[in-house]
Amino acid sequence: MSLRLKIFVVLFCLWPTLSCAGDNYGAHPKAAVVVDELVVEEGFDREELLRLFARAERKDSILAAISRPAEKSKPWYEYREIFLNNTREDQGVEFFAKHRVTLERAEREFGVPAEIIVAIIGVETYYGRVAGSYRVLDALSTLAFDYPPRSPFFTAELKNFLILTRDQGMDPTELIGSYAGAMGYGQFMPSSYRNYAIDFDNDEIVDIWTNPVDAIGSVANYFKEHGWREGEVVVSPATAAAGTPDSVFVQRRDDLEPVRTVAQFAADGVVATMQLDPNALATAMKFELKNGYEYWLGLHNFYVITRYNHSAMYAMSVYQLSQRLAERIER
Repeated sequence: MSLRLKIFVVLFCLWPTLSCAGDNYGAHPKAAVVVDELVVEEGFDREELLRLFARAERKDSILAAISRPAEKSKPWYEYREIFLNNTREDQGVEFFAKHRVTLERAEREFGVPAEIIVAIIGVETYYGRVAGSYRVLDALSTLAFDYPPRSPFFTAELKNFLILTRDQGMDPTELIGSYAGAMGYGQFMPSSYRNYAIDFDNDEIVDIWTNPVDAIGSVANYFKEHGWREGEVVVSPATAAAGTPDSVFVQRRDDLEPVRTVAQFAADGVVATMQLDPNALATAMKFELKNGYEYWLGLHNFYVITRYNHSAMYAMSVYQLSQRLAERIER
C-alpha cells in the first residue's frame, strides 16, 4: 500500500460518522469518547467496552426509520386508526383480564387508572407482542454516532443503557428493542428504565422485557412521577368559533404544556363542552378529520400522557383507547 493510500485510510477512519471497522463501532472516534467517559465517570473496564463497541453494528434501516415518524406523515383520522381498532381493543380486554390483580393494585398504589396503563402498553407494543426487533446496542450506537440531529440525546441514552445492563447483570448484546432503543412492554428508554422502572413483584429483579407485573408497575410509577392527578378530567371535547386562529392550537411539541386557562381559551373562541374549572390550565388541540376538524382541550393529566411521548395525537390515541377499554372492562 502506498503512503498516500495509507494516509487516506487513516483519515477515512477518523471521519466522525463512519466506522473504520466497516459497519461496527470498534474504532469510531465518538465511541472512543463514550468509552473514556464511562471509564472515568462510572468505573467501566476500557477493554471490555472496546470489545463491546466492536460488536455494535451500524444499521441504515434505523436511520431511515427515525427520519419518517408516523405522525409527521399522517393526519389524525389516519393516525388514530393505527391504534384505535378492534384487534388492539380486544387484546386490551384480554390483557386486563389476565393481569387484573396486578392492574388493580397498581391503580390503588399509584392512582393511575388501570385502563390508562393498559392503553399505554397496548399502543406501545400490542401488549408485549411487538416490542421491537433491533438489538438495543445497535440502535443506540447508530443514533448516537451517526444521527447528528439527536446525537447528544442518544449518546446519553447509550451510556444509561450500558450502566443499566452492567448494574443488572444483563448482556447488552442480547437485549432487543425498537429502532430508537426503547425497551420492553412499555418501551422505556434506558434513562426512563433507570429512573422509573420498578420491581413490582418483589423478586429483586426489575424486568420490563418479559415480566408484565414489573411492566405494569413501572408504567404506573412513570405516570405518578410525572404528576398524574388521581380522579381529574383528562381532556374535554370543545367547539371553536369560526375564524379562530391556528396559533391558539398546539403546533409543535413545545406547545404541549398547559399555560393558558380554560377561560382564556373560551375568550378566544375555544369552548369546552364539559363543565371545567375556568381557572384550570389547558392546551387547545385541532385534529384533522376527513371532512373538517375536531377540537379538544387537554388538561393537566393529558399533558402527563404527552410526557410518555411528546405528541398530542399519541396522547389522544392512548386516552381514547383507554376509554374504549373502560367501557368493556368489568370492574
